[in-house]
Amino acid sequence: MLYLKTLIIVVQLLSALGVIGLVLLQHGKGADMGAAFGSGASGSLFGATGSANFLSRTTAVLAAIFFITTLALTYLGSYKPQVSAGVLGNAPVPVPVPASAPAAAASAAAAPVFAPVVSSAPGADVPK
Repeated sequence: MLYLKTLIIVVQLLSALGVIGLVLLQHGKGADMGAAFGSGASGSLFGATGSANFLSRTTAVLAAIFFITTLALTYLGSYKPQVSAGVLGNAPVPVPVPASAPAAAASAAAAPVFAPVVSSAPGADVPK
């Protein structure tokens, strides 16, 4: 289970860094106006609009991977294994208590438990 959590954390970290990098690489909506008047983006590897589509789709895929890994880590973090009923399906057998323990438990149960009194006066916590 530890290896699975480590793998998911590594994938989440890489997808987060990828999303950050791709968002920084993308142009804003105002940059498209310059490309319309022949600013040189049309001569790029993906064409005038191909790079925007590629970057935005890749960003969306990495964001989806990030959200999926976040949900997986949340699920694995809240997972608590159930107590096994054993091979035969019987309930677990309680452990026998030594003979001296009931006397100590009975005397502890009979003694009243008092909560400590907390004073808000200045210097009340200083020993005298």
